Amino acid sequence: MDNVRPRGQSGLMKPAPIGLGPAISFITLGVVDLARSRGFYEAMGLEAHPRSSSFVVFFDVGGQILALFPRESLAEDASSSPGSTERTISMSLSQNVASESDVGSLLERAVDAGGTVLREPSAPPWGGIRAYFADPDGFAWEVAWNPGVAIDAEGRVAIRSGD
Repeated sequence: MDNVRPRGQSGLMKPAPIGLGPAISFITLGVVDLARSRGFYEAMGLEAHPRSSSFVVFFDVGGQILALFPRESLAEDASSSPGSTERTISMSLSQNVASESDVGSLLERAVDAGGTVLREPSAPPWGGIRAYFADPDGFAWEVAWNPGVAIDAEGRVAIRSGD
């Protein structure tokens, strides 16, 4: 029984608390127009998983799943009210790229696919180059080249040690 702690003062075995794992498994975006959003992400180079349907779209993004789900349905599923991404930002998704020039190339591809530039490529105070675009539903994406981040052959990122 790997999920138990040693006996406490009372002598009872307590299960170890469950927590968040080392990886996010799904990122689900509540979208206004599922077909439009699917087209945008396919134009950005993602391939819809065969289990996608007219109700939900899945993209395998290297061990995690990016899901598109109608915003009203997502709100209902979470017993919540649908929100809006128009003219606000409370989070962003990020794509690190291998070179400075890749930032502008990916930003251009996003615009060609129907996205909107939020910030042109520029140098943040911490170094590198970053830009932002919004998908057709207003979800913000950062595109970044950061010399402090390593990208392996599968596209996984790791923060370089400060040696």
